[in-house]
Amino acid sequence: MKKTVAIIFGGQSSEYEISCISAANVAENIDETLFDVVKIGITKDGKWWLYEGDTDSMRHNVWYLLTDKLRPAVISPCSAHRGILALNGAEGTFEVINVDAAFPVMHGKNGEDGTMQGLLTLAGIPFVGCATAASAAAMDKEFTKLIASRAGVPVVPFISARRTEEAKSIIARAESSFSYPMFVKPANAGSSVGITKCTDAKALEAGIKLAFENDSKLLIEPAVSGREIEVAVCGNEEPVASVCGEIIPHSEFYDYETKYIDDCAECVAPADISKEASDAIRASAVATFRALGCAGFSRVDFFLLPDGTHMLNEINTIPGFTPISMYPKLMACIGVGYTELITKLITLAEEGR
Repeated sequence: MKKTVAIIFGGQSSEYEISCISAANVAENIDETLFDVVKIGITKDGKWWLYEGDTDSMRHNVWYLLTDKLRPAVISPCSAHRGILALNGAEGTFEVINVDAAFPVMHGKNGEDGTMQGLLTLAGIPFVGCATAASAAAMDKEFTKLIASRAGVPVVPFISARRTEEAKSIIARAESSFSYPMFVKPANAGSSVGITKCTDAKALEAGIKLAFENDSKLLIEPAVSGREIEVAVCGNEEPVASVCGEIIPHSEFYDYETKYIDDCAECVAPADISKEASDAIRASAVATFRALGCAGFSRVDFFLLPDGTHMLNEINTIPGFTPISMYPKLMACIGVGYTELITKLITLAEEGR
């Protein structure tokens, strides 16, 4: 008997468009002999819909315009329902759609940060990915580094600041800690959103302003001269690391435009690095995953330095599933194809809840 999986996408996040593309890919590649799919789309302004249209409209972000394919719907927090409440047109009654598992294909705030995970936990619905606490900790770059460093993982040095601190004070602390160039990052934003590379105090001030437009807390880090290496981790109690992959940005740095708009970055998998470096980075990826209490899947990103050592950059607990995303590419390198990967993640969700 087939199981019903709710694919949840969109959301009030700066990564909304990427979520729509990722979710379309998941919906198209899920094993239809094993799963029936219901799609829950959330618009940028927070409206929830049961979407019964095609995946191309999701990919091109016109799904919410197809009014004949939309029904107002929400995930019920009542575990007795274990599913979705969908409005029955003009009747004014709700239909309960039971689901066996959920795949929140949502990147960034209001999806990857523990909010959706908390709702699904209340609803009693097994879901792909990390639980609430791990999702929240991994979303916060400061928490990630503090926790990972306690587990012995080398991390990029940083200072943090809150919106209540004056820019002049933040700049003084940054300049006393690091030399230019520096990077300013919102603490809670993914896909390099709101990140600025700064070569002087004027640029640093502008970067601080931009970061605070995306979050109430920021990190400032020294620019690291190293290769950008990524590892896919998959599993629950016994997580497995993929081979290492390398991102070659062909731009100033691997920002949002490079990742998803210009499409000028080169993804090399497996990365052409020594076995010693690969083994050390893969071990750090698993250590980071375990330290944060992650489950299901995550992509862990590092810098490989010229001397062969490495530093943790960040972790993504719902990595992209777009055609150019590294996570599925890395899993394919260890023999787990796209459809098999989706099945494995749903199985891990059911086992872990």
